[in-house]
Amino acid sequence: MIKIVGIDLGTTNSVISVLEGSLPIIIPNSEGFRTTPSIVAYNNYGDILIGNLAKRQNVVNSENTFYSVKRFIGRKYSEVENEIDYVSYKLKPDKEGNIMLICPALKKEFHPEEISSSVLKKLANDAGKFLNEEIKKAVITVPAYFNDSQRLATKDAGSIAGLEVLRIINEPTAAALAYGLNKKKNEIILIFDLGGGTLDVSILEVGEDVFEVLATAGDTYLGGDDFDKVIAKYIIDEFIKKEGIDLSTDKQALQRVIEASEKAKIELSSAKTATINIPFAYFDIEKKQPKNIDMILTRSKFEELLLPFLIKCKQPIEKVLKDSKLGKENIDEIVIVGGSTRIPCIKSLLYDTLNKPLNESVNPDEVVALGAAIQAGVLAGELKDLILLDVTPLSLGVETVGELMTVIIPRNTKVPVSQAELFSTSSDYQTCVEINVLQGERPFAHDNKSLGIFKLEGIPEQPKGIPQIEVKFLLNAEGLLSVIARDESSGKQQSIQITGASTLPREEVDKIIKDAEKNAKIDLFQKKIFKIYNKIDEFFNIYQNVTLNSKKIIAFLKTLKNIIIRKFKVQILFFYR
Repeated sequence: MIKIVGIDLGTTNSVISVLEGSLPIIIPNSEGFRTTPSIVAYNNYGDILIGNLAKRQNVVNSENTFYSVKRFIGRKYSEVENEIDYVSYKLKPDKEGNIMLICPALKKEFHPEEISSSVLKKLANDAGKFLNEEIKKAVITVPAYFNDSQRLATKDAGSIAGLEVLRIINEPTAAALAYGLNKKKNEIILIFDLGGGTLDVSILEVGEDVFEVLATAGDTYLGGDDFDKVIAKYIIDEFIKKEGIDLSTDKQALQRVIEASEKAKIELSSAKTATINIPFAYFDIEKKQPKNIDMILTRSKFEELLLPFLIKCKQPIEKVLKDSKLGKENIDEIVIVGGSTRIPCIKSLLYDTLNKPLNESVNPDEVVALGAAIQAGVLAGELKDLILLDVTPLSLGVETVGELMTVIIPRNTKVPVSQAELFSTSSDYQTCVEINVLQGERPFAHDNKSLGIFKLEGIPEQPKGIPQIEVKFLLNAEGLLSVIARDESSGKQQSIQITGASTLPREEVDKIIKDAEKNAKIDLFQKKIFKIYNKIDEFFNIYQNVTLNSKKIIAFLKTLKNIIIRKFKVQILFFYR
């Protein structure tokens, strides 16, 4: 049976899992670690480094090392302008306003989907070696509060990596699957998932073979990266006070500060104080002396810096309780997910808000991937009779007169779902209507995300308000949308599958996939050439130690070796011209 893997594509780290028998297991990467940093780098030789290798050289190659890319996937440049100051690499908008990541080493620009695809490809390749079979199919998790653009962009990243993405599943739902796989009694659980870049809070009813999401809420702008940034800002501000120098303008110094901030955050989860020591943080050219950072950050100061974020963490909890029509006394278990839930003040916030002990029985770094593997097992037919009832996290609707958003599918509606509403024309004898499909919770259309615009033409000329136009929304189990508009009297119909919501155009995705396939062929050709070269080298070393009668053979092999060295790149370029 072909293995379908489950992948947690995280902001900070990613994890891959597979079902063995009836239980999911984590697959270690080629370096032997159970988690892989979601980091991709390119060196000056054009080599790609992924995961731990990329993370190790981040400081010395900061402008060519891409991390926290999940925060940019499926979003426009205008949406992230306030987030770009605290990454060491450069971003720019393209002519459509999409985000491009600039790589000086290659003199090239990348879409966020391309960088994420490199992480997915490494995970799949490492899993293939572990399982001794090629990985072609996957279930990938996303934050529950990801909108349609971000979901499609994640699916595109999987396609670019050469994977058939069978299902996009919400991270809290995946965590609940892993937590409740062998539960025999019904429980109401609250999943609090705080990762590197996003916060999701979901309430589910979990029982034997049934997992029903009752409500979900969250924040796609809140996570451990923000906690690192607030420490980094504190360090930079203190350095400005002491030395009058702003380290945020120096990309390499900034990266060292961010790494020191992450280290201090982790230390403060178990210690009362953390020492922040950055030697040679800055070199004063005029005085010809280095400036060092040596300071103590206390847990109480860290919690003071986090106060605005703690307030933001509390809001989705209150929202899901209200949407599910449940009180905190109805919650049986609070399951914490994501590395940032290790922070003591986050745990205290949850306990104080819900007045209940936290369930820490699951590994917060691995549970989402394990749940994805369970969903993969369901799709592969390895697990039967397991029913998953998920919800849409954001309302879906259309723009109507007055630039208002009229909701057709409210948030927290069970998916898959089909819902329709009747509309009419706003002007006399109107023969065409433009339908702007929206996603969000704001009353005005311009404050919500536009997923796509299409026109229904050929409407019979009638006074305004007479034509009956049905707009039907079809939302599948992955949260991906199709919309159909139909004039009742003429039968004229127009539809749109919301694929344009992804920031990466379809033709661009196809082009990147073809390039990836082409590069895979080149890589295979290179391996064959290297095998031939190594075999020649082996014979050369053997005959070099034999009698003088082998001089002609030695000369021939030496010449052949030199030809391969000189012509290697030319042969590859010619072969694939």
